[in-house]
Amino acid sequence: MKADDPSTLCTRLEDSGRDSFVRVRKRDLEKLSTEVMQLRDFLHRVLNGSLIETLHKARLAETQKDHAEQELEQQRQECLHLDSRLGAAQKECQAEREEKLVLREQLLECREQLQQQAEFCTELGAAACTLLWSASGKEEAVRDMLADGKLEPFLSLAGQTLESFVKSLGEEVKPPQVEHNSHEYQFVLALAGFVTNLAAVTSGRDFLSSSSHVLLDTLMQLLGLMKPGVFNKLKVLMLMALYNVSISVKGLKYISGSPGLLPLISALLEDADAEVCLHALRLLQSLLLEDEVLAHVAPDLLTSLPLHRIRQLASSRHPALRQTAQETLDDLGSVNPTQQNEICEKTAFQGKRKP
Repeated sequence: MKADDPSTLCTRLEDSGRDSFVRVRKRDLEKLSTEVMQLRDFLHRVLNGSLIETLHKARLAETQKDHAEQELEQQRQECLHLDSRLGAAQKECQAEREEKLVLREQLLECREQLQQQAEFCTELGAAACTLLWSASGKEEAVRDMLADGKLEPFLSLAGQTLESFVKSLGEEVKPPQVEHNSHEYQFVLALAGFVTNLAAVTSGRDFLSSSSHVLLDTLMQLLGLMKPGVFNKLKVLMLMALYNVSISVKGLKYISGSPGLLPLISALLEDADAEVCLHALRLLQSLLLEDEVLAHVAPDLLTSLPLHRIRQLASSRHPALRQTAQETLDDLGSVNPTQQNEICEKTAFQGKRKP
């Protein structure tokens, strides 16, 4: 190919400094210009609305893709953060679980120790109060205790102990023969026995009548809470304590002032145990022997007392109970001679209603 041939395209480049030039034939340049003009004229036909919309959707999709990638990355970071927190929480939970197990073991040990201490204290209290019960059988010992001045707080604790014992039984009362072997029962039994011996001494019953009203109220309340046929020995000791206090006029006036005394005696007379009935009758006799007290309780005697039951007890095989019941009927009959017929009618009516 010759360089000076006018019918060919010269591809030689002439360099002058930084610029480069390409020589093209004029006809080819015009042809290229014509083609460009034609493309420009037909461009709007090629680039129609659907293509533009597709391009727009493609750009939008690309933008959404970028956002999705950013959100995915953000979520990945959050996931890593949560995973890190989860690991820390699991470690903390494991540590707390181990600590809880340790604390549970310690709690079980403490409960066991507390139970042992409670059993020891109950056993010690039962032994100490049994000795105190035995010692209080001597009048000189009771006078020494009263002179010491520490008896009032002790009696307060005794009342609380008896109340706690009776109220803790609820519906789950064990058979009496089982309870008699427990230290707890021996404990409260010894407390009741001590109060009974204390009230058997003149100075002791005077002290109870003047300084232990709460204890006397507690005894009457607990007698009403204890079910028939259960803890008969404890009931008997409580009734003996109240009877001993009633020997004092001051004590009798206080006991008779309780509105629940006659209903309590009536309920105790329905008990199947002969000793409980015997001492309930003796407490009733104390009310009937003091004129001032009798005048106070007489209006409620016929309506409160189960006379039919007293008549049944007057036929009991138990000698002391039979005699005391008959004496009580005689005392009731002498309350108001004009009411003899009314008492008999009342007795007969109640006997038909409650055989």
